[in-house]
Amino acid sequence: MSGELPAFAFATAGAIRFGRGEALRAVPDMAALGSRILLVTGATVQRAAWLVSALQSAGCVVTLCPTASEPDVDMIAAGVELARAKGAEAVVALGGGAAIDAGKAIAALVPASRPLIDHLEVVGQGLPLDHAPLPFVAIPTTAGTGAEVTRNAVIAVPEVQRKVSLRDARMLPRMAVVDPSLSDGCPRHVTLASGLDAITQVIEPYICTRANPMTDALCRAAIPAGLEALPRLMVGEDAAARDAMAWTSLCGGLALANAGLGVVHGLAGPLGGLSDAAHGAICGALLPHGLAANASYADAGTAARLDDIRGWIGQALGCRADAAFASLAEWSRDQGAPGLDALGIDTEMRAAAAKAAASSSSMKANPVRLDEEELMRIMDAAR
Repeated sequence: MSGELPAFAFATAGAIRFGRGEALRAVPDMAALGSRILLVTGATVQRAAWLVSALQSAGCVVTLCPTASEPDVDMIAAGVELARAKGAEAVVALGGGAAIDAGKAIAALVPASRPLIDHLEVVGQGLPLDHAPLPFVAIPTTAGTGAEVTRNAVIAVPEVQRKVSLRDARMLPRMAVVDPSLSDGCPRHVTLASGLDAITQVIEPYICTRANPMTDALCRAAIPAGLEALPRLMVGEDAAARDAMAWTSLCGGLALANAGLGVVHGLAGPLGGLSDAAHGAICGALLPHGLAANASYADAGTAARLDDIRGWIGQALGCRADAAFASLAEWSRDQGAPGLDALGIDTEMRAAAAKAAASSSSMKANPVRLDEEELMRIMDAAR
């Protein structure tokens, strides 16, 4: 990079531990955070049995808090009540992005004196927390959201059909433990949806208006790594590809937390609140078409970065760079990624999402301004 470097700030989890076997090796550090631990898991709590046993052997009293779906306000309220009743001193989340977001929100709100709605963006007052969160440890079991290193939790508010963020700089986890072995054997459809989400989350910070030299360094390494690893996992189980996707997801979380996102997430948030569709699946459907829309209006700087992305897609998929976005859309569908219609997202939902996207925090960093008509064209193309 030539010329004067721009000023920027970069914040992340207190510690990041990456590597196979790190989850078990990190147990003593988790136990040091408190003897009474609330363990937030996915729906199948048996998958956390090894961690329960290890924490108990380290002297901890463990209370399980399973999450059967993406978190909403009622789930978070119930988790906060359980944590307070059990005197939890720390929160550990083991699972996908939903479990990690739930754990992050519960840890943030246990010490809080105000109700959740006061702290929510868009639908609430967006107030900062009035007390520091409980110590929180995030252990992802999928490679997708990067939530283990972000400072927000996405929460559904069913009464207004929106997914919005609870956000505070102090919500960054005390420790993020990224152990790729925990994603080994992940079902193919989950690998695909979460993998497309992870790729989206290194692409959007790379082209967004708040990109900086640190996030650029992460994204330039992770975008081609993720694009090359995901097709290998569609063919069969591959430990090295799992490692690469875990790395891509981690880089995406680091980048989005310190730069921003864009139109894909600007639409995915409202669409997720209006439907029961999974976040990663929505992002996978929208990504190629969001990139194409941005390319139509990009300035020279953004166009150069989009050309980088075209080249990386072309190398990974064996297609011409000038056909990269269309090829990514075709490849995703061929692998089984559903379109918006198959996800139950109809015309009325798309129209509502186009209006709601204007107030989405993700849209604020998109490199070009896209009006409602253009947003509808993106979603129509993603059907």
